[in-house]
Amino acid sequence: MSKTTTFVTQPSLPPLEEFIPYLEKIWENKVLTNCGPFHQQLEEALCRYLGVEHIALFTNGTIALVTALQSLRVTGEVITTPYSFVATSHSLLWNGIKPVFVDIEPDTLNIDSQKIEAAITPQTTAILAVHCYGHPCNVDAIQKIADTYNLKVIYDAAHAFGVKCHCGSVLNHGDLSVLSFHATKVFNTFEGGAIICPDAESKARIDQLKNFGHAGEINVVAPGINGKLSEFNAALGLLQLEYIDEAIAKRKTIDETYRRRLSEVTGIQCLQDSGELVANYAYFPVLVDDSYALSRDALYDHLKTKGIHPRRYFYPLISEFPMYRGLPSSNPERLPLALNAASQVLCLPIYPDLSMDTVETTCRLIAGFR
Repeated sequence: MSKTTTFVTQPSLPPLEEFIPYLEKIWENKVLTNCGPFHQQLEEALCRYLGVEHIALFTNGTIALVTALQSLRVTGEVITTPYSFVATSHSLLWNGIKPVFVDIEPDTLNIDSQKIEAAITPQTTAILAVHCYGHPCNVDAIQKIADTYNLKVIYDAAHAFGVKCHCGSVLNHGDLSVLSFHATKVFNTFEGGAIICPDAESKARIDQLKNFGHAGEINVVAPGINGKLSEFNAALGLLQLEYIDEAIAKRKTIDETYRRRLSEVTGIQCLQDSGELVANYAYFPVLVDDSYALSRDALYDHLKTKGIHPRRYFYPLISEFPMYRGLPSSNPERLPLALNAASQVLCLPIYPDLSMDTVETTCRLIAGFR
């Protein structure tokens, strides 16, 4: 592999020597998992940083999604978006729930709240929305619909670490919000995830479900799963928090450079935010429309020949995969905006250690075809 290859993202890691004392502490106390001291410290630290009351850590975001649906006893049909990573909908299938896809907004690429109501049936029990690329959904409109029809609301907030909307942390909306701490995310613990809980009672139930349903040493009260975050992951998370503001600031600089350099390139549209007060610059998606000199896929291939590896997030749509395409809601005629976005989107490299020379080179390559 060429040393000059630049991928769409790269894990942000703290200095290795600063992680060694955490490992020495783990070796000293011999606690590796089962909600040990670093696990508890990270939950407390994340609550303070994110501005939330309760958080339950998980081994990854997908298990957290599966467990969030379990904890709310969601059944039947759930309205969701086809424009996301497959884990969003897979969590529904793992719970025996039928996904019902609705189209997205053309400007934010989030689920279109104005199309949710028409998709509600007597079997609908919840809405599973995604803060796509870290840009908040129309949380007020979604909550109003949920209240009217007595539906649960779960947010797949995998992209939305640290994001704030008009009323504070976007993670405080809905019945539950789910984070991912995967290596590709703004904040990572190698692998990891979390559920933001509104109260101590819901956190207690979720903590039971992620630990096989245990309630005490000999009592099992629910068919839980093993979703606990290890002490190694929690220790890394504690150290990562010391550098997260610096990492987000670097992402912001890259974001601003892309926007400035690509603003006058015909056919390249930089996705705008959705009004968030604090952003995390998790991704940098552009839409390549028909007025650009190349197709999206041709530009994708050209950049790869130059050592720049963007990603077509999210292509294909979830609704186009075999396990979903037979659903009535997967009919392409119902999802024109999502299909259009999936055919045009290209996420450019963005991560804290990305050199500005590479950012400038990427912009120059794209601008060279106008």
